[in-house]
Amino acid sequence: MADSFSLSLKELARRNKSLAPGHRACAGCPFPAVVRMTLSASDYPVVVANATGCMEVTTSIFPFGAWPVPWIHNAFENAAATISGVEAAYKALVRKGVVPADKKIKFIAFGGDGGTYDIGLQSLSGAAERGHNFLYILYDNEGYMNTGIQRSSSTPYGASTTTSPAGKVLHGKLQHKKPIVDIMAAHGIPYAAQASVSHWNDYVKKVRKALSIEGPTFIAVYSPCVPGWGYPENKSIEVAKIAVESGFWPLYEVENGYYKINYRPRNPVPIEEFLKSQARFAHLLNYPEAIEELKRFIQERWKFLEFMEKRREIDGVTENV
Repeated sequence: MADSFSLSLKELARRNKSLAPGHRACAGCPFPAVVRMTLSASDYPVVVANATGCMEVTTSIFPFGAWPVPWIHNAFENAAATISGVEAAYKALVRKGVVPADKKIKFIAFGGDGGTYDIGLQSLSGAAERGHNFLYILYDNEGYMNTGIQRSSSTPYGASTTTSPAGKVLHGKLQHKKPIVDIMAAHGIPYAAQASVSHWNDYVKKVRKALSIEGPTFIAVYSPCVPGWGYPENKSIEVAKIAVESGFWPLYEVENGYYKINYRPRNPVPIEEFLKSQARFAHLLNYPEAIEELKRFIQERWKFLEFMEKRREIDGVTENV
C-alpha cells in the first residue's frame, strides 16, 4: 500500500467497469460515477453488497439490474454483515480447495448515510471488530433521500429537510454531523478515509489503497443530491468541490491510527458560497448566528485533524505505515 498507486483518467476510462445504461438514478446524481470509479479502480474481481438506499432502488428495478459484477441487495441495516458473510464463505471455499488459493476476490459494501451513520452502524461496527477483509464505501448525500428527503445523523447543521424543516421555530437541523471516519478509525481498522466525488484522483487512490490492505477498510465519499439539496442537475461536481474548497469536507485518511490530511485548500472559499449553492441552506443567509456556528464547527474539525496529524511527526512516520 502506498500513495504511489495511481491511474490516469484515460486508463481509468479504458477499464470501463460501469453501471449498465438505463439505471434510474436522478439526472445529475454523482453516485454512478462513484460506482464506476470504484469498480474500475480494482485490479481484481469484486463482489458487492448494497444496502437499501438510492443506489439500490435505482439500479435494481425488477426484472432489470445495472450491475456488471456479482451483487447482493440487503436491508438498510446489514450490508456490512452480509459482505462479511460472503468473505467468510470465500475463505472457507479456499480452505476446501473449491476456489484456488491464488484467485483473489475483493469484497465491497456500498451504503448511503442512512444505512451507515444510523441504521447500519451496528453491523458495520461488528464486521470491523471481527476483522473481515472488505471495503465499506459510504456515499454520503446527507439524508434519507429516496424515502422523502429526511434528516440523518449525517445531515449538516442548519440544513432544511422534511423532518428538520426551516421555519419560524427552527432554522433547520440543530445538530452537527457525526465524525463517521473518526468513529470507524477508532475501531482500530487499518484504513479509513474521507474523499469526494469531485476529486477523482484522490478517491481512486484511496480505493486502490483500501483494496490492497488486509482487513476491514472504510471510505466516506461525498456525493451531493440534486433533489435533496436543491441545485441544478449539472452542478453536482461543482457543489462537491466547493464543499472541499471551503473546508467543510476535508480530504484525509487514517492509516493504522495515523492521520494524514490529503488536501489543504490554498485559497479557501467562504462557507457562504457553499451555502448559497443549495436551496436547503437558503434560509441560513438570514441567520448570521447559525453561519457563525457552522464556521466554528469547521474550524474545530480542522484543529482536530491537524492535531491528530502531528502524531506522525512525533513518531517519525513519513508516508506509509
